[in-house]
Amino acid sequence: MGDKKIYLIFTDTGTLFTKLIKLYTKKAMNHVSISFDDQLNEIFSFGRKKRYNPFIGGFVREKIAAGLFKKAKCEIYSIAISESEYEQMQVKVRQIEAKKDFYKYNLLGIFAIILNYNLKRENAYFCSQFVATILNEKKELLCKSPSLCTPQDLMGIYGLQFIYKGDIILFPLHANKEIDSELTFSNYFMCNTVDFS
Repeated sequence: MGDKKIYLIFTDTGTLFTKLIKLYTKKAMNHVSISFDDQLNEIFSFGRKKRYNPFIGGFVREKIAAGLFKKAKCEIYSIAISESEYEQMQVKVRQIEAKKDFYKYNLLGIFAIILNYNLKRENAYFCSQFVATILNEKKELLCKSPSLCTPQDLMGIYGLQFIYKGDIILFPLHANKEIDSELTFSNYFMCNTVDFS
């Protein structure tokens, strides 16, 4: 068992772009972010930089009560990692954030996943590719390339613990009521999923 926890936040923001992705995936949650604190004060991902323009995207800090998250539905999970893995993941996020203007949203990568093509583009990520890249700091956690990882793949990571499901804006009210439940995915391996479905 690790000494630290990180948090994966899966959301449905209800945008037109999200609805188009949902038509293909048939899944409720099609965006993923990562946080290093249980109150989700700092949330990191790759997504749109302008609320009403899905084509201008890159590294973003998201807030529970702001922007597209205001009305978003979510599922939140935690995973235990070691102190050193926690620090390595934070360093990786800070390195990307420090050069955020050099990064762009990897829209082509989303289409490549549909074709099961491992498209690696320099300084470009889509949300689950970014989160998978950060999670890759923990050895043997992922069994596929980050550029092929979907939000649904990340939901299948061994050891993921369910915390909360509902309106993201209400999460702070439930932050200290972690659910210790049968809703863990310890028997599901992400290796079994090869596409968005």
